Amino acid sequence: MRVALMATCIGDTMFPDVAKATVRLLERLGVEVDVPPAQTCCGQPMINTGYFDEAEPVVRSYASTFADYDAVVLPSGSCAGSVRHQHEIIARRSGDAGLVAAVERHGPRAHELSQFLVDVLGVTDVGASFPHSVAYHPTCHSLRMLGVGDRPRRLLEAVRGLELRELPQERECCGFGGTFAVKNADVSAAMGQDKAAHAIESGAEVLVAGDSSCLMQIGGVLSRQGAGVRTMHLAEVLAATEEDA
Repeated sequence: MRVALMATCIGDTMFPDVAKATVRLLERLGVEVDVPPAQTCCGQPMINTGYFDEAEPVVRSYASTFADYDAVVLPSGSCAGSVRHQHEIIARRSGDAGLVAAVERHGPRAHELSQFLVDVLGVTDVGASFPHSVAYHPTCHSLRMLGVGDRPRRLLEAVRGLELRELPQERECCGFGGTFAVKNADVSAAMGQDKAAHAIESGAEVLVAGDSSCLMQIGGVLSRQGAGVRTMHLAEVLAATEEDA
């Protein structure tokens, strides 16, 4: 199986450790991972904002860059959701049968990290060790667009030393939503404060999620409040071992 990592825009520019952790984790599980240097954005920011024409060359770039891989792993529910569900909208709108066919091929090959681990590799115990209390935030796109369900929780429950705490109102949005945070700043900030309060209420040392954008939103609030709750991507927890501790 030829597997590629899509690092995502926010991962490449702001959270490179998440991409590195994803590669370490997959390689530990015996997967050979390529990181194609030609990769760009998944196109979600443009698609969500209605810039469909501007999104088309981005979708074409994705289709070309990842055409020869059997699977693409994305440590982001929102980006995986865009590739699996939104690319088809752009392709059909273009009227290009070739692009439609390419998207129909590559869409099902795109996997959010927890889905790839559980559904493709068939593992829940990835050999991780993380002796801390953790609360898990199920991000909106992973929860509602991709339907990842309890896969992340099953992976976390198998981590040695990890104590999984319940996050109050876990299904509520963190308020980031990409451009929503810019266009509706006051509402976004209030939602982020609610989510941060729930993280503190959980009593967990670490808040974990599968999207760096959501962790940036919640982590910013927690940091400004001096709450003492860290935020970490699911990949970073699953990549941790006893040697790291």
